[in-house]
Amino acid sequence: MMHEQLADIVAERFVTRPPELQIDLTPGLQREETILETRGLSVWYGGFQALRDISLAVPGRRITAIIGPSGCGKSTLIRCFNRMNDLIPGFRVEGELLFEGRNIYGRGIDPVDVRRRIGMVFQKPNPFPKSVYENVAFGARVNGYVGKLSEIVERALRRAALWDEVKDKLRQNALALSGGQQQRLCIARALAIEPEVILMDEPCSALDPVATLKIEDLMRELAERYAIVIVTHNMQQAARVADYSAVMMMAEDRAGEMIEFGPTRQVFTTPKEKRTEDYITGRFG
Repeated sequence: MMHEQLADIVAERFVTRPPELQIDLTPGLQREETILETRGLSVWYGGFQALRDISLAVPGRRITAIIGPSGCGKSTLIRCFNRMNDLIPGFRVEGELLFEGRNIYGRGIDPVDVRRRIGMVFQKPNPFPKSVYENVAFGARVNGYVGKLSEIVERALRRAALWDEVKDKLRQNALALSGGQQQRLCIARALAIEPEVILMDEPCSALDPVATLKIEDLMRELAERYAIVIVTHNMQQAARVADYSAVMMMAEDRAGEMIEFGPTRQVFTTPKEKRTEDYITGRFG
């Protein structure tokens, strides 16, 4: 049943669309500008190798999904993109991770600046116990913005498709919002500091189907301005929103490896790897 639903989603998105709305399926990223790239990226936590030899190119103004079974290193990889793993004891990285052509793990790179330019939205909504306004204004204040904070707050909330719902509740505690509204507030908070990339680690896993669809619609709108990388266990979600998909698997020694990467239509309809087909069709995972 799940495979039939997935096939319907892929067909609706990539086959039945008018030509002008279909995604360019040119293999590789020949027509895309790469904004993030890993080259032979390997990660260890102490003596445990979590990722092995990951090479991946993330295009700008597109949505890239990272999919795969639990424990294969998806969250470790996405957290490498803005150096969140630096905060974990025993973390070590080899290889390169390039942001606009510069290795973010190179000498002299400020991880705080990396996190400002590459924002993060986590699995569960995590608004601060402050007002809606203060949640969005927080990042701008921390980064020393001088100007009208109210303009930044409104712009970020509008981009997160939340302004109309909270414009009369800006001084209300953000924890009083619904789960879906809280997650869009967290997205607005990330947008307020004008990042170039937005990372989303299973952003809909704690949300109901209605709130999930709102977040997915928002992703498509945001992809007109930003590169988005999303980790998801939801194959239907990846098929609905992603332009490109990377498939990860766990090796025998439990290190995460990337086994396939390409346009989502190609990955979901004509995968190169048998393991990809088995995972997408629910034979394992």
